[in-house]
Amino acid sequence: MRCHEACFHLWPPASGKLTIAKELSRITGLPVFHNHLIVDAVASVFPFGTDQFVRLREQMWLDVMREAAAAQRSLSFTFAPEPTVAAGFHNRVTDVVKAVGGSTIFVQLRTPFAELEKRIMATSRAEFGKLQSLTLLRELRADLEAAERAMPPGQVVIDTSVL
Repeated sequence: MRCHEACFHLWPPASGKLTIAKELSRITGLPVFHNHLIVDAVASVFPFGTDQFVRLREQMWLDVMREAAAAQRSLSFTFAPEPTVAAGFHNRVTDVVKAVGGSTIFVQLRTPFAELEKRIMATSRAEFGKLQSLTLLRELRADLEAAERAMPPGQVVIDTSVL
């Protein structure tokens, strides 16, 4: 991986994005930019999904990625597309990173929905206020799947149901 690449670990809640990013960091030293760090910071001031929350969350995500690429620092960003993320976010990320000489790799994690249902209530998900409700996961399924379809195909695809 070149020294200023943004590596995205994408797709659904409970698919293993943070687990894989941490292991990649352990092996390579690549820093993990966990999206919940920004989500939690902005949500401490503005309710999730409000206009202010959506705008500030994206601005902060993009600012960190732009600065990292400009400093020729690669990173691994964990991200789950969902309906409050503005359309075309992945294009804005690619553009911001490219504008300062970097590149972006999209890594898609595939996990059957039945496996997500098993993982969603894991106690480890509470650390960052991640979705832990099986009922809500099931209610959001169609919206999450639509948000996922709006993302580019992964340049690397990993089936995490066997890991």
